[in-house]
Amino acid sequence: MSKSENNVASYAIIGFGKIGRALAKAFARSGIEVLVATTREPGSFTSDAAAIGPGIIPTTLAEAVKAEIIFLAVGFASHPDVARALPSWHGKTIVDVTNAYGVSLQKLGSEPSGRVVAQAFTGSRLVKGFNHLAAGILEQDPAVHGGRRVVFLASDDDSAATLIGGLAEKLGFSPINLGGLSQGGLLVHARGNSWGQLIFKDLVKFD
Repeated sequence: MSKSENNVASYAIIGFGKIGRALAKAFARSGIEVLVATTREPGSFTSDAAAIGPGIIPTTLAEAVKAEIIFLAVGFASHPDVARALPSWHGKTIVDVTNAYGVSLQKLGSEPSGRVVAQAFTGSRLVKGFNHLAAGILEQDPAVHGGRRVVFLASDDDSAATLIGGLAEKLGFSPINLGGLSQGGLLVHARGNSWGQLIFKDLVKFD
């Protein structure tokens, strides 16, 4: 189990819909403890978390945001609500698993949605990742015919991308760094009514 110096679980998933549960299953397979939270009381999804594994720990949003690495697995429109849980996200690494399909470029300020999310989470380091796979694929064992399922990562912070790449490997995936959010990262961003070219591509890497 991974603990921070403050005895707080190092990892949290905020959002416990299909994608949040798929991520929780990845943590459970790897025996890594993770907090899970929504804007609801944890009692409302305790049984669902227990069904995935003992290391999947339901908690409040206020407790989950104490984690060092936080997977943001809510609908894109809900990210500002989560961001308000802390006045500053300094020292946190946010893994943006949201997709902004259907959100106009005008509303995004013609920015990649990951950068919009990063601006909401003031002081954080943001990595766009784990968002290109449908939940039904993401929840499966990433070991496939002797290879490992690919997850794409994009960030304007190289060290954050390296950190999340290492975690992806612990979870059994093969991470591929696409570079900055406005460079290769556009391949995994939905823009308006179009999907990035790598979204929904289920790829397996053989070492």
